[in-house]
Amino acid sequence: MENFIVSARKYRPVTFDTVVGQNAITSTLKNAIKNNHLAQSFLFCGPRGVGKTTCARILAKTINCENISANIEACNVCNSCKSFNTSNSFNVFELDAASNNSVDDIRNLVDQVRIPPQLGKYKVYIIDEVHMLSSSAFNAFLKTLEEPPAYAKFILATTEKHKIIPTILSRCQIFDFNRITISDIAKHLEFVAQQEKVIADPNALQIIAQKADGALRDALSIFDQIVSFAGNNGITYQTVIDNLNVLDYDYFFNVTDALLKGNISECLLILNEILEHGFDGHHFISGLGEHFRNILVCKNPSTLKLLEVGETIREKYKFQAQNCSSHFILKALDFVAKCDVNYKTAYNKRIIVELVLLQIGNINSQNINDDNMEEAIKPLVKSVEKPKVVVNPETTKNPITVEPKPNNIGSSIVMPSSSVKPEKRIVSATKSIKETLAENAIQKKIENEGDIDKSSSDIKKPITQFTAEEFEKVWMEMALPYKTESPDFYITLTSQIPKVNEDFSIELNIDNVIQEKEITERKFEILTILRNALNNAQIQLNTIINKNPSITKPFTPQEKFKKMTENNPAIQNLKDLFDLDIEY
Repeated sequence: MENFIVSARKYRPVTFDTVVGQNAITSTLKNAIKNNHLAQSFLFCGPRGVGKTTCARILAKTINCENISANIEACNVCNSCKSFNTSNSFNVFELDAASNNSVDDIRNLVDQVRIPPQLGKYKVYIIDEVHMLSSSAFNAFLKTLEEPPAYAKFILATTEKHKIIPTILSRCQIFDFNRITISDIAKHLEFVAQQEKVIADPNALQIIAQKADGALRDALSIFDQIVSFAGNNGITYQTVIDNLNVLDYDYFFNVTDALLKGNISECLLILNEILEHGFDGHHFISGLGEHFRNILVCKNPSTLKLLEVGETIREKYKFQAQNCSSHFILKALDFVAKCDVNYKTAYNKRIIVELVLLQIGNINSQNINDDNMEEAIKPLVKSVEKPKVVVNPETTKNPITVEPKPNNIGSSIVMPSSSVKPEKRIVSATKSIKETLAENAIQKKIENEGDIDKSSSDIKKPITQFTAEEFEKVWMEMALPYKTESPDFYITLTSQIPKVNEDFSIELNIDNVIQEKEITERKFEILTILRNALNNAQIQLNTIINKNPSITKPFTPQEKFKKMTENNPAIQNLKDLFDLDIEY
């Protein structure tokens, strides 16, 4: 009985041109050989099964070949190539760092490096899984790796580049191997099937390539497994999905059709069938998200190349994409993404999957698309809209009209109307104070005059009496927008309510000159709001710095340092000892 050789070994590339999916790396290595620019050490890193060790062997064989072809490939005829093909080469040494990771193993390797090759030009050392070397072994290897003999070449291979110390990385020429694309794997599987005289459905090979996750060795192992089950008579699409426990595309196409029709009961029955076949609910959600992503890709011909499926499945995606609106796909992807995040923490995992199907199935029934979304949310906005204060131009006796809801603190305030042709102004409570003032044309006139207290014949100043409770309410209402805009200034305003005198002047006690400066900068804003809200143009604002040291709080860095030294005199000694300064 003839010994069976797995496809991963039987069809392992032996030349640079037969390496799958790493054209950039193989071209670079061939040019380095051609131009005699070979580095002293190489580091091949990347995922499993992408050709790191294979390229290392091809490179070792090629640089020792006595008759390199014009295409920079080994001849397979000279003594060096023959000995390499039969694994009898004395110039190529392979070391598994996973089982030879001690200092003694590296010392033995260093001793071997000192002996020049007896046949051929180079001695090549291929160290696989080099990240498994211990720290001591790495350090013992540094000097030899940096200054090896001219005839020695080192090729290191690893799947975990981040575990290699920087001193090793700096001494190597690094090549990053990419995952092999699904199309490249599928083409190679088709080639192997032809060589083995196996009839294979292209869609079946496409599924195997997707399941391999970018590793050609894994794809060939799966291929051998399917051939063992189905024989050479044929590898069908159904055979592959049955053996690999893969959800059929038809499930997702049928679910999507039912969701577009709003047929929730059919969706739940399909989900039940999937679960009865032993598939996990999370597996279904992941596949459904990938399905909607593929539909979205098919909406634009320029992105159709991103769809990595067989030609038959591709046509199904293109047909279904015509029936799906972009709004439906985006909302569905949003629901699926949220379910994917919450699935692991959900106690009843089945109901969370069914809930997603219910949500997606109701997207079209809501009749909300990108064009009428704004119209759909208007009732919601209206229900939470805050009352507004408007200027009534029809009367000069009562220039301010406030909508009912007197207990709502969030009312917005505008300036009194002028004798110039008035305009109706509505100011939203959600706007900042600066934006509110900017909308009032009368504000610009007063700002240009430079004096907020200056009277003008163009402005009629009303005088309305108000109670202390009304003033406190308006004051807190005026300070509220500063809570997010300027928290420190909000604390200054609300730490204590100002005192109101009989002449409508307001006295605000503050702690220091910095707070006084802030009040001065925003004085116009504060007075504008108070005068309009209370309908009294004679309101003035005065600040009084608290001179009582028992209640004055430290505010500036100097004041804080003084307070600290009073509590702990050793701080002053520390400042003097190190000649420290107070940071402003």
